[in-house]
Amino acid sequence: MLRILGSSKRTCDGITRRDLLRAGPLSLLTGGAHTPPAAGTPSGGKAKNVILLYLFGGPSQLDTFDPKPDAPAEVRGDVKSIRTTVPGIDICEHLPRVATVMDRVTLIRSLNHPWNFHGMQYATTGLPQGTIPIEETQLHPEQWPFIGSVVSFLDHQRSGAKPRGRVPDNVVLPWLLSSKRTMPPYGRLHAAYLGGEFDPIWGEFRGDALRAVTRTAWGPAEEVRDPHLGITPGSRFELAAGTALDDAMTLDRLGTRRSLLDQFDAARRDADASRTGRRLDENRARAFALMDSAAVRTALDLDREPEKVRSRYGLTLFGQGVLQARRLVEAGCRFVTVIWDEFGQLNTGWDTHVDQRNRLRNELLPGFDHAFSALVDDLTVRGLLDDTLVLVLSEMGRTPRLDGDGRGHWGRAYCNLLAGGGSARGRVIGRTDRIASTPVDRPVRAKDVLATAYHLLGIDHEATVADRLGRPVPLLPYGDVIREAVT
Repeated sequence: MLRILGSSKRTCDGITRRDLLRAGPLSLLTGGAHTPPAAGTPSGGKAKNVILLYLFGGPSQLDTFDPKPDAPAEVRGDVKSIRTTVPGIDICEHLPRVATVMDRVTLIRSLNHPWNFHGMQYATTGLPQGTIPIEETQLHPEQWPFIGSVVSFLDHQRSGAKPRGRVPDNVVLPWLLSSKRTMPPYGRLHAAYLGGEFDPIWGEFRGDALRAVTRTAWGPAEEVRDPHLGITPGSRFELAAGTALDDAMTLDRLGTRRSLLDQFDAARRDADASRTGRRLDENRARAFALMDSAAVRTALDLDREPEKVRSRYGLTLFGQGVLQARRLVEAGCRFVTVIWDEFGQLNTGWDTHVDQRNRLRNELLPGFDHAFSALVDDLTVRGLLDDTLVLVLSEMGRTPRLDGDGRGHWGRAYCNLLAGGGSARGRVIGRTDRIASTPVDRPVRAKDVLATAYHLLGIDHEATVADRLGRPVPLLPYGDVIREAVT
């Protein structure tokens, strides 16, 4: 008998879990409508782990992976293209290291949607369409579960809870999304109605930036020490334990870790007293287990890496975050997300409305070039690429024509990358017109990319979980596996 799981009682997190599709604990795995596979054995998926690299703001397709050297100057800018290890695949000249690993990458050039605003919720969850209120509200009731939380939830249904003190299965680096910019933060990635225990564990960056830069992206010129430009060698990441600890315990055991409180202030404020008490006890135990865990401490110790390896990734916030993701995966983490986030002023990160030429050449492209190429090479050498799916996602591209020294938002054409985990190698999917304004061949939607990721993990993206009203809702409202992207 099929029973839809999840609670119809609404709480601060959405709903509490019941169980999950009673047609067997693996019914959300591919083929679960028939005979489910043995416990712990996902059906049909080659990927065991995921590293998601998210470039917040919307990289320019023309200045990265879809250059148009024959387009007018006001379209192409002054960026030239270079050849890669795959004949016929040319990319931006400022990505020379990435060019050497393209034979292990699937490049999608035909992503598109009709919205021209930042949509990380749309890009990384089942949210059916982009809406500004949902994207810009911390815990909006209509937000959908983040893909990393879905994977964690399904793993829990299949294998039970992971023992405390082990490396967690759903980590986001380097910090709580958009918490380091001057404007209010965007909606955070969370488990929504799957339950708060499946929220990501957010990282905390502990270190210092090496360089100061003058930013003019929003308001008067301001000098900012941005860690994306370089960090001190002793910089490190910690895991916020995903808890709401009382002040005394925070000070005594964990220091003044505001992000721990920030992540769960809504839970303390909105939950009823009995549920809150139980949740605080659970979170307190979770916090101490993480902080006292030798496995976690070892995974987070970047000093264990040879200096040449750290340098290859780049001694920047993003580069060391990507290296940290590799270490977490090696230590048993299932899903690690590294966000290249805004820092300081609005319109930073990959949101290149102004100062685009300088930022692309001297900050964004070199930082990504080092980190992504090093990750693909490192996973290959360590024998991890076949088991690890690497996703490079963003929410949109940029306008085909330059607007002064920048480009505006453009959802109608942008690029994503996949590598490893059973994804195809050395392949390009889709094609845009002569100015990279719209797909003219094989248009792809963000939900297709997520469907493909689920497929590579052995998860049926059309399976259902319960929403806040107890109604069955598919993991994705629409979306098809991109068959050309799968080996």
